[in-house]
Amino acid sequence: MSGTVSSKRKMFWLAVWVLVIALYALPGLAKDYKPVYHPELDISRVTGSIEIDGHLDDPGWRDAVRAGNFAEHNPGDQTEPEVNTEVLIAYDDANLYVGWLCYDDPTEVRASLCERDQIFSGDYVILCLDTFGEATLAYEISSNPYGIPGDLLFSSANGEDITYDLSFETAGRITDFGWVAEMAIPFSSLRFPDRHEQIWRVDFWRNRPRGSRYQYSWAAYDRDESCWPCQWGTVRGISGVKPGSGLEILPTVVAHQAGSLDDAAEFKNDKIDGDIGLGIAYDFSSELTAEATVNPDFSQVESDVAQIDVNSTFALFYSEARPFFQEGSDLFETHFEAVYTRSINDPLVAGKMTWRKGANSVAMLSARDEHSVIILPFEESSEFVENGKSYSNIIRAKKDFGEQTYLGLVATDRRFDSGGSGSLLGFDGRFRLSPSNMMLFQVLGTHTSEVNDTTLGDTSLQSQLFDGGKYTAALDGEEFWGHAWQMGFNRDTRNYEIGADYRERSPTFRAESGFEPSNNSRGANVWVNGILRFEESTVWDHIYSSSDFGRAWNFDGVKKDEWVRTNLTFKLRAAQAEMHSQYLYSNEFFGGTQFDDIWMAHTCVHIQPTGTVSFGGNINYGHVIARSDTVMGKETRYGLSVDVRPIDRLLAQVSFSHTESDAVETGEQLYSQSTINSSLRLQIMRALSARLTLRYNDRRDTWDADPLITYQLNPLSIFYIGSTRHYKDLDREADGREGWNLTDRQYFMKMQYLFQI
Repeated sequence: MSGTVSSKRKMFWLAVWVLVIALYALPGLAKDYKPVYHPELDISRVTGSIEIDGHLDDPGWRDAVRAGNFAEHNPGDQTEPEVNTEVLIAYDDANLYVGWLCYDDPTEVRASLCERDQIFSGDYVILCLDTFGEATLAYEISSNPYGIPGDLLFSSANGEDITYDLSFETAGRITDFGWVAEMAIPFSSLRFPDRHEQIWRVDFWRNRPRGSRYQYSWAAYDRDESCWPCQWGTVRGISGVKPGSGLEILPTVVAHQAGSLDDAAEFKNDKIDGDIGLGIAYDFSSELTAEATVNPDFSQVESDVAQIDVNSTFALFYSEARPFFQEGSDLFETHFEAVYTRSINDPLVAGKMTWRKGANSVAMLSARDEHSVIILPFEESSEFVENGKSYSNIIRAKKDFGEQTYLGLVATDRRFDSGGSGSLLGFDGRFRLSPSNMMLFQVLGTHTSEVNDTTLGDTSLQSQLFDGGKYTAALDGEEFWGHAWQMGFNRDTRNYEIGADYRERSPTFRAESGFEPSNNSRGANVWVNGILRFEESTVWDHIYSSSDFGRAWNFDGVKKDEWVRTNLTFKLRAAQAEMHSQYLYSNEFFGGTQFDDIWMAHTCVHIQPTGTVSFGGNINYGHVIARSDTVMGKETRYGLSVDVRPIDRLLAQVSFSHTESDAVETGEQLYSQSTINSSLRLQIMRALSARLTLRYNDRRDTWDADPLITYQLNPLSIFYIGSTRHYKDLDREADGREGWNLTDRQYFMKMQYLFQI
């Protein structure tokens, strides 16, 4: 009997010890998560069919390789995510297939039915592909929970380009365990080495915005490593596939009718007109692509964002969104804006060739422009001049030397039918000295032979001189050489960044095919940035601070500007709330007058508490030189913006901005301008959308109304119909009418379809 009791006691204490060990062991098991740096994956060819429908139950997915063990690198530092993500990957002769299992509370998933590339404020996933393995160029292929696609092109020199478009197929759906996305990326859409077996750098990326913007990825990241693609994983096993090759034909039909007020204040409609254009692209191989376009329609579906230019003496920069310039767009970017493709304003015919082989890349572009524009840069201002027809030729070459290190050459030449030309030749490079340290440089030489027509441009150019009085600002056929160069250093680690650069442009420097609206300048700049993260806090995400110090002077040695600028950014772990403040102090010599003790304070906030609403605001207050009056002004600038999505397919956006300035000494108002931008976007179905954009400018007493209906099968197969309507508040004595009147109107229709042969 006693033996039985003793045995029971032993069993009892054994159970107690097992329980105690288990209680201690379980937390240890929970902490046994290990992020994987530079993960690797071997994938295989599918053994069955895969249909892109948002369901991962097709036969082809059964043997697909899975990638998991994602790491959170924002806001955490390679910690275990609070939700799981799994990725299935496989391929066949035609496509690379990727399936995403994103586990989550389905009621918290933020998704909208929207136009392509409008997905990046909600939940989405990204397939990152560096097919050449050089860490200099990569595809970012995205989908949201409804399968709406998005894409970007990453380059080490210029970051992410959202205007890039790639043809691929996506589908998605919200499930009871979270959401699913499915992708098929045609090998014909990709550029990669023409070899039997592919070895690609790959990462799978998930963005999950809640209180903070959570980011998870398959590959873990070292914050002391500044190179993003260098830290991706490796995928092997793709063999026997061929990159894009073949013929693409893109015919375009455009019809339009314009109308405007004539000199007698009567509204007159022009005749209905139309054009037919043709684009042809041929991939000789994965390395060599040629494109040509005849009578292209380079109109943009999206209008340029209105910019306040009330106190600017320089031409405004607008981003490039025209499809013809997509291939090789990363190559044309340099440290200076030596190539600005929007300077090719209205081409009758254009051709382009892009070659990439291993570490070598070359892009060539030629165009016949029907209505050319000239930007005349000067020390304190620039002039914008229209000047008839011209030929433009651009060549860009790069040689990569390992990860994010390259040498490049750029050459441009533009010749006008009326005489005159502008040529540029330059070299540039970037050197990755270590995971955290980088150097860059660029040297440019230019030759300008001016158009000989003094009637072009403002009459004030006749009396202006530059380069110590050697040349006139008017276009009177003068010839001169110019130069520009830059050198910089940057160190970027997990907690701080430091850098310095020097840049100069001679008084005779003109980038005829680029965007450099000022010259006669030398400048040096030093900056220090730091970040303080609160990984254990439930309130704070991080605090980011930065400061920069600089000085600029002209080629006569006159000090033009000196400044100290500090920034402070607070980011919270609630409602994606962020507040940024800046203070600037400077002394500037402008228009022959020395302005000292200039200061400006800036604050802005942005909050996105839910997936249905976001809003922000900003205010600037301080001293700003009134450029047209050459007096010191006390400027107030503020703005508000609100985005509301009442249902998942409807988005309303409104933004307001106002700027005004009064003379510091007299209190007289120097300028005032308000702008309102609003749009209403309705996604009727995945391919069909409607949009109404309204813009108002009180300084010009104008407002615009632009309705648009779009049907888009893919980035290049598109149909749209719409109009632009320009209204102005007229004065009867000056304009023949008074009150709000329609002054200009255009109806337009465009249809283009991509044929792939």
